[in-house]
Amino acid sequence: MTLEEIEARLAPQWLSIFGGFHPGPKDGTPAGFDTLLMLGPRAPGFWAHVTVQPEFQDGQPDPLDRWSRRVIGRIACDLGGKALFPFGGPPHHPFIAWALATGRAWSSPVGLLVHDQAGLMVSYRGALALREVIALPPPPQQSPCTRCHRPCESACPVGAFGHAGYDVAACHGHLATPAGGDCMDMGCRAPRACPISETSGRTAAQSAFHMRNFHP
Repeated sequence: MTLEEIEARLAPQWLSIFGGFHPGPKDGTPAGFDTLLMLGPRAPGFWAHVTVQPEFQDGQPDPLDRWSRRVIGRIACDLGGKALFPFGGPPHHPFIAWALATGRAWSSPVGLLVHDQAGLMVSYRGALALREVIALPPPPQQSPCTRCHRPCESACPVGAFGHAGYDVAACHGHLATPAGGDCMDMGCRAPRACPISETSGRTAAQSAFHMRNFHP
């Protein structure tokens, strides 16, 4: 099985491989699986596809997670692998550590993960653990942040991203005011300021969905 063949199975669901690695015993992956592939939305197109799926029509909570579990779980079974998800714990899988292990995601100046193609808009819908060793292309040599003027650092109107870490209370406080409407409707300003995010294809509707889950 090749990476291209797996991508072809993901394409109808508007999912892409956001990186992969060959795990060792300390990576927290299931035993007996020699490749882990991180899956994320393929945009533009992902949000228009997923929001017409049954999980978004039945009025039940967590439609995106339920869609991810159904679709990625089915693909994993078809490939003889195992689906893993960043939700549903505890215990929780170490998705941030796995993302960093791919060599295609890094810690950004604001502490969020930045991806070589999705920028600060990166999100992972799940991971595929496969028993065989899948050949993977070499990752980029360095984070895109090393060549960036870092507008993300000054984008937040209340300075929630600072050297002391993420000020959750300041963020929620801003979102609860009329001035926070822009962030609620369009997504957090820090990820939006990332030059790579601007070309990621993430729609405002998808960002608003995630913001409503973060700040009901």
